[in-house]
Amino acid sequence: MNLAADLAAFRSSLPQRARLFVGGCSGEPLGLAEAFRARPDLAQGVTFVGQWVPGINQTDWASLHPTAEAETTFLAPALRPSFEGGRTRILPMTYFQSWDWIGCTPLDGGILLVSPPDTDGNVTFGVSADFGPALAARPEVPLLAVINPHMPAPPHTPRVPLSRFSQVTEDLGPLLSVPPAPLAPAFADIARHISVLVPDGAALQFGIGNVQQAVLTELAGRKGLSIWSGIVSDPVIGMLEADPSLQVTTGVAVGTDALYNRLAAEPRVRFEPVIVTHNILRLAELEKFTAINSALEVDLFGQANSEFISGRQISGTGGSTDFLRGARVSRGGTGIIALAATARGGAVSRIVPRLAPDATSIARADMDVVITEFGAARLQGLDLDARAAALIAIADPVHCSALSNAWDDMRRGM
Repeated sequence: MNLAADLAAFRSSLPQRARLFVGGCSGEPLGLAEAFRARPDLAQGVTFVGQWVPGINQTDWASLHPTAEAETTFLAPALRPSFEGGRTRILPMTYFQSWDWIGCTPLDGGILLVSPPDTDGNVTFGVSADFGPALAARPEVPLLAVINPHMPAPPHTPRVPLSRFSQVTEDLGPLLSVPPAPLAPAFADIARHISVLVPDGAALQFGIGNVQQAVLTELAGRKGLSIWSGIVSDPVIGMLEADPSLQVTTGVAVGTDALYNRLAAEPRVRFEPVIVTHNILRLAELEKFTAINSALEVDLFGQANSEFISGRQISGTGGSTDFLRGARVSRGGTGIIALAATARGGAVSRIVPRLAPDATSIARADMDVVITEFGAARLQGLDLDARAAALIAIADPVHCSALSNAWDDMRRGM
């Protein structure tokens, strides 16, 4: 099999102006992106469709050819050039809503990274099971399977017959790797505040990034917990090793080879698609579902922004709202938004008086607990003034007086 030649053959079978799904997260076919770069004519007229996540995926698909375009729900930094050029379109929707979008949006083809076939002729989506099953369930969409020998086939991950794919190729390159990053000291304090709110027997969910890394490290010695999350990263290894009874349900694992190798034969980890991991009906069945996500800023009304900095979109809604609402309907559940209290070396407070009009990612009615390194503010059941006071109390002390004055001014105008 020759990746470039197979891609050219698959592209020639599609319409001139094709809509083409390409996998994201750890299922991003990195070798295929290089093949497109080597043959940019193959991207001519293509609208790339997918879920490419900030901090993980680095390919600007719409920049592969001057006539290429893209549709997605996150604005990852890598997509900035084509977004500013008007060729990448951002659809505001939650991760669970994205499942329906991928399941019904017009598509002329799809490209999916898979593990090598087993003796029964089945391949798996390996450690990236989020949206592949939605594509496989659409018989009208021709699919190109990119077999990567480095993609593990964990015991519990969706399988599909290789015969489902209209064409097959191979990529021998490494999987996408995202090693743990050094954490600012504030995240150790944030993790300790979160751990106090994690009850025995909780089912834990984590957003991507620093908060997940810090909390998983903090909870590594706890037993009797389970994980139900859209994504897991390298620190989950420590939890698996510390608690032989730990059960994990996730859609995607993103990390290093150490993580992928550890999960290759791990029977306690189940990979499920987004229709399972982000489904509020499934989340409602979990006891003590504790959702832990992050945001860029929270205002004194309890609204959160996870998408904009100074009016520039840098991300998307993601699954935070899905999980916060799931925690609300779970018996004993808790929804947590955790963030460092400041940015830019302490000069900017991330607890702010009021969000910009276009920056509300999480409504105040969906907010439960907000945590910074300075403490936890439980907002449910509090009136407007009590909410503002609780949030000011967990801001950096340097900014508390200004926040109090801003609230007084706003309150007089209500």
